[in-house]
Amino acid sequence: MNRLVSKAKNSFRRANRVRTVVRGTSERPRLTVHISNLHVSAQIIDDTTHKTLVSASTVKTKTTGTRTEQAAAIGAEIAKKAKAAKIKAVAFDRGPKLYHGRVKALAEAARKEGLDF
Repeated sequence: MNRLVSKAKNSFRRANRVRTVVRGTSERPRLTVHISNLHVSAQIIDDTTHKTLVSASTVKTKTTGTRTEQAAAIGAEIAKKAKAAKIKAVAFDRGPKLYHGRVKALAEAARKEGLDF
């Protein structure tokens, strides 16, 4: 099997392993994080209605600093948008990534802004 196909398959399996435990409801939607080499994006999703309630990303913004600082800025932004949408608690979905580095910075910034998970 091709090395890149194998890596993608393993990543998909890790993400599904996390998502079998973490489910978003209307009372406690799912905060999912996607981190690429250049950008960070986060969405709050209600899995019962399959709707994205709130989203934030570094794609169209002019954020400066290291990628970890950008992830923290997105965490703070998503928490502010969630408060505006009257969302207080979420279930954190880290996807295939470890809770370390940029994922951890995003989560801690969202907690600091008052989002509960």
